[in-house]
Order: sequence, then C-alpha cells, then structure tokens
Amino acid sequence: MTTPTPADRPVAGVLLTPGAGASRDHRALVAIDDALAALDPPVPVRRVDFPYRTAGKRMPDRPPVAIAHVRAEAEAFAAELGTTTDHLVLGGRSYGGRMCSMAVAEGLPAAGLALVSYPLHPPGKPERLRTEHFPDLRVPVLLVSGRTDPFATPDELTEHTAAIPGPVTRVELPGAHDLKGQDAAVCEAIVTWLGTLGRPNP
Repeated sequence: MTTPTPADRPVAGVLLTPGAGASRDHRALVAIDDALAALDPPVPVRRVDFPYRTAGKRMPDRPPVAIAHVRAEAEAFAAELGTTTDHLVLGGRSYGGRMCSMAVAEGLPAAGLALVSYPLHPPGKPERLRTEHFPDLRVPVLLVSGRTDPFATPDELTEHTAAIPGPVTRVELPGAHDLKGQDAAVCEAIVTWLGTLGRPNP
C-alpha cells in the first residue's frame, strides 16, 4: 500500500499559533503537535511565534502585522510541503487563532480553521465583539472552548458563530480560557475533526 505524501492528503499540514503573551512552545500547542505526529501517517505541524514575541516585546502585534505574518508562514510551510495553503489547517489558541481566522477572512486559502479558546470579546465586555470577519469564513471551522471561558460563553458562541457560512463544529470542555488539564481532550477534538475534512476544492 502506498503511503500518501503530504500533497496527497486532504490536510497536508497544520500551522499553530499561540495566544497573546505565550510562545510557540505553549503546552497546548506542543500537545497538539505531539498528537498529530503520532498519527499514521503523521500530520506535519509548524508552531510559530508572532513578530512581537521574537522581538522580545510584550504587546501583541496589531492585526495587520500578525495577519501578514500568518500568511507568510503559511505560504512558506506549504512550499516546504510541496503544496499550497488551501491544504493547510490554520489555527491555534486565543489571539493566535483569531489572527489566523482574520487572515483566512481576508483571502488566505486554507483547508480549515482550528480555533482553541477563541476570544469572542474581552472578559466582562460582551459588547466588544471580535466577529466582524465571521461572514467571510467559508472554510470548515472547529471551535474548542471551555464552558466557563470569560472570553466567550457557550451561548455567545452559539449565537455569533451562526454568522460563519462554512461548516462549524463546536466542542465544549470543562474549564475556563486556559483549558487547564484538558490538553488530551483538545487533541482528541482536533484529530477527530481533521478526519472529517475532505480534499479542498481546487
């Protein structure tokens, strides 16, 4: 039996980005990387830092900078795998996942978005929604979130993700924004969801 090459798979690779204040080595991203590496065949993963982090700054990059970085990293990763970005799943935790979703909404082709602890709004400020780009997300979207996450309640996610035209899969887990102790469940949700994705349309 021929082992599929990355370019032959519906998902050739996964690009992961961290939340604000965290690095590419955040425990959740490492756990996802390890889980995908353990598959047969393994799914290539690239964990990336944002420019502010590599520059030693504490304030996260503004969206235009972060989005451009996501695009550049996705294109470089796809080129390394011998494919195009529409065969990559993009995502990550909180701020990182949000920046990936904005990049896709602005036209970056992708096979899907895996968003862990998506920050729908700042804690205690439900009126400051970060959903303007949702109507432009026409790819499969996975949202994994804690039931007591102050950045997005389950009811808020149900209401606002209805604006996403692509297929949405939501997984609720015990816990808050950090999903502490839920890494295995997060990994299981992502692995299961990846198995549902077919080859992107050309």
